[in-house]
Amino acid sequence: MNVLLLEPYLAGSHAAWARQYAACSRHRVQVLGLPGRHWKWRMHGGAVTLAGRLLAENTPVDLLLATDMLDLACFQGLTRHRYGAVPSVLYFHENQLTYPWSPRDADPDKQRDAHYAFMNFTSALAADAVMFNSHYHHDAFFDALPRFLKRFPDCRQLEEVRHIRDKSQVLPLGLDLRLLDDYREEKLNTDRGPLILWNHRWEYDKNPEAFFAALFTLADEGWPFEVAVLGESFAETPAIFQQVQQRLGQRVVHFGYARDFAEYARWLWRADILPVTSIHDFFGISVVEAMYCQTWPLLPRRLAYPEHLPAQRHDRHLYDGPQELVEGLRTLLAEPALMDGQNPRAWVEGYDWQRQAGRYDDLFQSILA
Repeated sequence: MNVLLLEPYLAGSHAAWARQYAACSRHRVQVLGLPGRHWKWRMHGGAVTLAGRLLAENTPVDLLLATDMLDLACFQGLTRHRYGAVPSVLYFHENQLTYPWSPRDADPDKQRDAHYAFMNFTSALAADAVMFNSHYHHDAFFDALPRFLKRFPDCRQLEEVRHIRDKSQVLPLGLDLRLLDDYREEKLNTDRGPLILWNHRWEYDKNPEAFFAALFTLADEGWPFEVAVLGESFAETPAIFQQVQQRLGQRVVHFGYARDFAEYARWLWRADILPVTSIHDFFGISVVEAMYCQTWPLLPRRLAYPEHLPAQRHDRHLYDGPQELVEGLRTLLAEPALMDGQNPRAWVEGYDWQRQAGRYDDLFQSILA
């Protein structure tokens, strides 16, 4: 089967997902994408550019696999004379109905934010099947969609919500987790206390204020710990990062973006505790990667995080509110032995492409049947 994977924003986790699936699939998967920048323009113009490229190449296609960054209805309209009978699958990495807008973005205040969510809606209408990367994402989308459509003056098409839901299902991300095994190291186990890990983007939606507030409290109380602060920073990073080294001093054993994947992976293996404070995550790749490397997760009891743990582990690894986070960290710092012998890796290793690729392949084959 010839699968054409369409990704207007081919960067970061989107690019990794696309290329890794293409490498692991038993089908012939061609990735047709654009550089990952100017996300709003990619959503507006990416369909036109990719449609032109496809028509120029005259590629054989049995199935279209598009991500949520593509205006699928526009793409299919432009290619219908050649590919109109080809089934399409829309994969939601994120969606613009429930993704939190940056406080620096002027569009919401100027009421220019609805168009991107509406493109997600029309793309889902146009697709033959719709996939979400987590149950949380699926449920959040269908909870928000009716409210979104009711914002419009008439012809709101609310009946289409059920039609989209009927052709939707959850298909978790595939990840190249086994690559992390190449860089495995033992936990540090120093007399300076457990190593706490931050391995997310330095952005508002990861809520670094709550993360570092917890660490500042523990440091002021005299608890022994170290912290490694990884992740990509941007031109405008939350101000809290400017306080970290001053407030935590020698406790900070790494601060900044890892030189390469090998360095990143080694810090994941060295780390002991992963407290997460994000206000948004449709899946949580960095969380899953750290869990695979056997860090002890302390996760909010919301978003997609509960899906990464067996139900019987929820009471030990999920928390409600900042006070419970601090209390959970105090317990682990007071009794590090609680983490011995635990294996969070077993809870997430099923996301590896070795298992997921066949699931993707079978599902896409069934759509053609």
